[in-house]
Amino acid sequence: MKQSKILVAFYIVFAFTAAFSQTSEAYPQPTDLITIPTAGIIPRGAYLTDVYLTHDGGLTAGINVGITDHFMFGISYGGNRIIGDKKVEWNPQPGIEIKYRFFDETQRMPAILLGFNSQGSGAYIDSLKRYENKAKGFYVVASKNYMFLGNTGLHCGVNYNPLEKEDGDRDPSFFLGIDKDLNDEITIMVEYDAALNDNEDNIVSIGQGKGYLNGGLRWCFADKFHIELDCNNILLNRQNVKYMTRELKITFVEFF
Repeated sequence: MKQSKILVAFYIVFAFTAAFSQTSEAYPQPTDLITIPTAGIIPRGAYLTDVYLTHDGGLTAGINVGITDHFMFGISYGGNRIIGDKKVEWNPQPGIEIKYRFFDETQRMPAILLGFNSQGSGAYIDSLKRYENKAKGFYVVASKNYMFLGNTGLHCGVNYNPLEKEDGDRDPSFFLGIDKDLNDEITIMVEYDAALNDNEDNIVSIGQGKGYLNGGLRWCFADKFHIELDCNNILLNRQNVKYMTRELKITFVEFF
């Protein structure tokens, strides 16, 4: 029920923004918001590298390459307790991301992309063979931009993860988000991941059925270099957690 109310609210915002948009020319989308994917991809011949600093000394680094104007491929790897004085807990294998955008954004239609991502976030739990936050797995996402007091991007999608299933929860899920430019450097982001494949219906779940509400601030102080400060799990959708997670992401984009 909570997820349904949030989904309805998102579509109301989508319709309101569309009605008052000043123009609907295509605008380059980010490849991701905070943790959810968008229909944005990097151009052919470009590469994107990012470093994600998370709680408990966690660090994940990745690189994505634009193979064509519609297809990009990436790989990532990291672990927990990399920063600090405790024994490092490396992820069991690298994460893979594949994105193919079937339809570009037009004046009337959103961009639509099919993707796969095996990289979860947080600590890896060996007994359940999963991350604290499961990877998206296979997903379809639509993204549309509007000029409403600056650019406003809306994103929504569905996903299914067939890999992290040892906890017995294989439900498909959905996610949605919005990014809003405050000026030519600063962007604010809000996203919601329903996490229906990790909710209170599962006896060994980590989530508590609230889903993950995340917010972030991205500073693009150079065309190719971004710094992002994120506040994740605002709803405290995890057992024995009393505070949201503060995380930092650094992104660099360049052409070969």
